[in-house]
Amino acid sequence: MRNRAGMKRVVLSGVGVEIPEASISNEELVGSFNVWVDRENAKRCLNGEALLQKSDSDFIVYASGVRNRHVLVRDGILDPERMTPRIAPRPNDQLSVMAEFGVASARKALADAGREAADVDLVICASSHQQRPYPAIAIEIQNALGTRGAAFDMNLGCSSAGAAIHIAYNLVRAGGHRRVLVVSPEIITGQLNFRDRQTHFIFGDASASVLVEAMEEGPKPKGAFEILASDTWTQFSNNIRTNFGFLVRAGQEDVSVVDMEGNMITQVGNKVFKEVTVAAHRFITDFLARQDLTPAQMRRFWLHQANARMNAMILKLSLGHEADHDRAPMVLDRLGNTAAAGAIIALEENRRDLSAGDYGLFCAFGAGYSIGAALLKKL
Repeated sequence: MRNRAGMKRVVLSGVGVEIPEASISNEELVGSFNVWVDRENAKRCLNGEALLQKSDSDFIVYASGVRNRHVLVRDGILDPERMTPRIAPRPNDQLSVMAEFGVASARKALADAGREAADVDLVICASSHQQRPYPAIAIEIQNALGTRGAAFDMNLGCSSAGAAIHIAYNLVRAGGHRRVLVVSPEIITGQLNFRDRQTHFIFGDASASVLVEAMEEGPKPKGAFEILASDTWTQFSNNIRTNFGFLVRAGQEDVSVVDMEGNMITQVGNKVFKEVTVAAHRFITDFLARQDLTPAQMRRFWLHQANARMNAMILKLSLGHEADHDRAPMVLDRLGNTAAAGAIIALEENRRDLSAGDYGLFCAFGAGYSIGAALLKKL
């Protein structure tokens, strides 16, 4: 391990997850999509345009491993006339939808760690999408919880939580902050184009939080881990992209009409699969090698929940053999890709059975390309 002289020891002491009750199966999503395709193709046929391809539940399972997804608001998504959730705007003096979602998982993480909100001196809202640019959602969460100190938002796509844990670990390790709450409320359905066959099935909504703090003497929660090291990596790519920003309005000739086509999430799936698989494998082996460890020494991997086949390939390349659910748990099949929240959910559901001294690797990868990871040791 690296020399840690003069630095504080750091622990991931609490984890909290909030999963919306509403859900949508592949069959429901495909049914809505195909009704829209039939209507659209009737128009295209009259205009001599290329016809759209229908979606299929078996294709979705093969391509991603997703069978179901939970959504914050189901209303509107399956309506072929709308295909967007109906999330009512709130007055500025009310808690925002995203902050409310984040607070729900944050309270669970604090309870899991046995801490009060007043014990926290930094909140990082780390999500792939934000409801607004400012005031920062993190500051709103800080205000709602009653934490001390400061708060800020950050975005690194689906790697946001991994990168935020990296920041939190190093701030606490150096003494800049004592307790950092990382909150990842992901409302991806509000950003998703449900009329895009390549992406309409991938994502679900979830909120997940972790508490990172300086290690103290005394008993630790059963699910706590010491963070031994962390790292991030980025490389520019357009293969996963969203243009949902100020140019959606300013880039239009007629600003009274907002054209959303092409501004929501898009991805070139085959390129993402190949390039991220190789990048994640190299990152994992190199990161662990710098800690004088190998993938084989990891008791468990909590990886980003984006694609079951991708994770299987990354692990096979890194371990030299396939990994089962016990070694690398998946929640993707029932929750979909919940972006920055996914790896935290896998951690929350699969951590208490480990023995003291077991190593685990938390690793998320996503748009950018980007990767964020933390080496954990069970206390």
